[in-house]
This record gives sequence, C-alpha cells and structure tokens, in this order.
Amino acid sequence: MRLPDLNDLIQDLQLAKQMAIDDHNPNALVIATIAQAKLLGLDKPQIKDVNADDVQTLSELMNELSNNENTRAVTYEQSND
Repeated sequence: MRLPDLNDLIQDLQLAKQMAIDDHNPNALVIATIAQAKLLGLDKPQIKDVNADDVQTLSELMNELSNNENTRAVTYEQSND
C-alpha cells in the first residue's frame, strides 16, 4: 500500500468539495477548500522583497566600497626577513 501524494490528496478534497456542493453543505465546502489551500501552502503569508530591484552584483558592491573613503581597505606589506 502506497502513501497518497499531494495530487491524490488534492483530488480527494476536490471530490469532497463537489459532494458538499451537491449536498448543499457550505460548511463542508469551506473546510475542504481550506484543506486544499493548506496543502498547497496558500494559507501562509507571502513575503515580498521590497528591495529586490536594489540588488547589486558582488563586483558592483566591491567597486562601491573601494571608491568610498570610509570603507577603503588598508593593505599591509609583509617583509621577507
């Protein structure tokens, strides 16, 4: 006996929704719809990156840092003594 996969569960809930509609049972319809949404992850808030357009490449970031007087790296020379 195999475990049901996501597609099987969604199909079963779709059948439950249709039965609820046929029986004029709105409570069962709502419960089946919520269960589908949870299985599909639609019940979680969607996080939107508001700074997505401001993403810089690593080379752009390094160039910006190297051009800034306050963030310039100090280099040390090692003597071979």
